[in-house]
Amino acid sequence: MTKLTWLRKNLFNTWYNSALTVICFVLLFRALQGAVVWATTKAQWAVVQINLPLFLVGRFPQTEYWRVWVVLAIAFSLAAITAVVFLGKQRFAGFIKLVAPWLSLIWVLSFPVILWLIGGGFGLRPVSSNLWNGLLLTLFMAAISIVLSFPIGVLLALGRTSKLPVIRWFSILYIEIIRGVPLIGILFLAQVMLPLLLPTDFRLDRVLRAIAGLVLFSAAYMAENVRGGLQSVSRGQVEAAKALGLNTFFVILLIVLPQALRAVIPAIVGQFIGLFKDTSLLSLVGLVELTGISRSILAQPQFIGRYAETYLFVGLIYWLFCYLMSLASRRLEKQLNN
Repeated sequence: MTKLTWLRKNLFNTWYNSALTVICFVLLFRALQGAVVWATTKAQWAVVQINLPLFLVGRFPQTEYWRVWVVLAIAFSLAAITAVVFLGKQRFAGFIKLVAPWLSLIWVLSFPVILWLIGGGFGLRPVSSNLWNGLLLTLFMAAISIVLSFPIGVLLALGRTSKLPVIRWFSILYIEIIRGVPLIGILFLAQVMLPLLLPTDFRLDRVLRAIAGLVLFSAAYMAENVRGGLQSVSRGQVEAAKALGLNTFFVILLIVLPQALRAVIPAIVGQFIGLFKDTSLLSLVGLVELTGISRSILAQPQFIGRYAETYLFVGLIYWLFCYLMSLASRRLEKQLNN
């Protein structure tokens, strides 16, 4: 089918479809024209250009920027290796065979290294968490919260389907209570109430308190997503696995969970994307992440009123990372379905 044939068949096959197509194109053209004119003649992008380091790393000491670059190098290297392993390129078969069994362990070991590079200590200059701002804090909070909420959500989902009443009731109670409270409420509770539950001489960093709030909130929704996947696995497969001699632990680990998680990959990634965007609420509890640093920049006298440029840039960053997660999800689904 040629392009002209496709246009006639899909956009101009009837008079009302043709009229709707023309109206949409006119509206789209006018919107794009206005956006381009504003972006090239009226917008003052100096607010982004001058404050770019603040957007990216906030008040992180300038002499320690090299540590952020090392963290980025580690993260992108591991992401590239993971992509190669999951895509299963034939020309990298030897490398995949060597790395694949250790990939999870490498990711786990990278977290303390990244935390050491950002926070300092053990030979590096300590950097207070009050100086972790901007995109650096957003990515840090989102990554830690995603990694911790996923296994907790899986355990809660398994607990909700458990035959043990205590475990099932606890899981149901937790999920229903958390899902009934808005995230901002949980974040304030984590900031205010959590220190009251700890010994008086033990002070939990507010970044850790915020991570606790995000993890508690996201785990409840993750549990429901995973429970949907568990219900998609037929009971016949469980009975067949038990007939082969597998105990309950291995039936869940080897038979049920792989199929359940594969069935709900879009929902899980959607939850991850939502959690990444939810980090913007952290500015309301005093953490200066990407949205919070934007508000600080807008308070600078020379950039008062530059809301559009600032929030467009911030929105572009959020969209970029969300789209990358969505793209990775589609590639993973395609790979697992082959």
